[in-house]
Amino acid sequence: MKPASTSSQGKRVLVTGGTGFLGSHLCERLLAEGAEVLCVDNFFTGRRSNVLHLLDNPQFEMMRHDITFPLYVEVDEIYNLACPASPIHYQFDPVQTTKTSVHGAINMLGLAKRIRAKIFQASTSEVYGDPDVHPQPESYWGHVNPVGPRSCYDEGKRCAETLFFDYHRQHGLKIKVGRIFNTYGPRMHPQDGRVVSNFIVQALQGRPITIFGDGSQTRSFCYVDDLIDGFVRLMATDAVVTGPMNLGNPKEFTIRELADLIRDVVGTRTPIIQMPLPQDDPRQRRPDISLARKVLDWEPRIQLRQGIEATVAHFDKLFAAGHMATKVELRQTG
Repeated sequence: MKPASTSSQGKRVLVTGGTGFLGSHLCERLLAEGAEVLCVDNFFTGRRSNVLHLLDNPQFEMMRHDITFPLYVEVDEIYNLACPASPIHYQFDPVQTTKTSVHGAINMLGLAKRIRAKIFQASTSEVYGDPDVHPQPESYWGHVNPVGPRSCYDEGKRCAETLFFDYHRQHGLKIKVGRIFNTYGPRMHPQDGRVVSNFIVQALQGRPITIFGDGSQTRSFCYVDDLIDGFVRLMATDAVVTGPMNLGNPKEFTIRELADLIRDVVGTRTPIIQMPLPQDDPRQRRPDISLARKVLDWEPRIQLRQGIEATVAHFDKLFAAGHMATKVELRQTG
């Protein structure tokens, strides 16, 4: 199937979670294609600084709103990205995390139903849990602990997918569900607790790099620009294409390999120390992207080293501009 044109020219598009890491990059992409963008966020993990450079664009509007409450706007398309996505953030208030995934999905689906808008759900590879199938195809139903510390996010996202497909079957809603695998790049939250940002900040601080477990567990890292291209391509497909669709990088790296690469890019010999694995932390995570290749003509283009170099440069600028504590200060307080 040949993918449709991804142009958003003339469309009014709502992006929930629009000041977050992924949301801000999506807003940029949509504006570049000629869309009017309504960016909605409650700023729990999103940051105004991520979209500061967009505020003077007459095609861009920002609204403070929590999607666990109804929203009444008129748009052509909705990208539902709102939800804390790193364990350190989603475990801070797990009840609210579940509400954001479930109540938020209900509210955005209700909005889409009322205005007959096409709606995209940012789902996650966490729906597969700690998988016993590798790599993970969309047909795999997952291996998820429903009562563990990660369940607020994992099960919240699984329930959101259920809601999307029930609205599609019951109300004929045009839905797109993308399952996001590990993504990194500029504007990651420095304190999000994710492995790429953790390692980069620790390396820039000259502190030991902390690996959970022995570092043999694997992840697949997709650069943010590649992922956003996947979002837009999926949204542009015909109505018969609903997903769920894996969006991520099928190249697999051990956590130790990532740590060594980041040390090399930063130019540090800071030591690596091991800590116990968190509960329910998956041993392997790699997407089967056969469906995205076939339907979207999509696969990641940015190599890991190239993307890490750009991400390190971003964090280094934050240090230089004083938006984060200096390296010396962080060594003293860490």
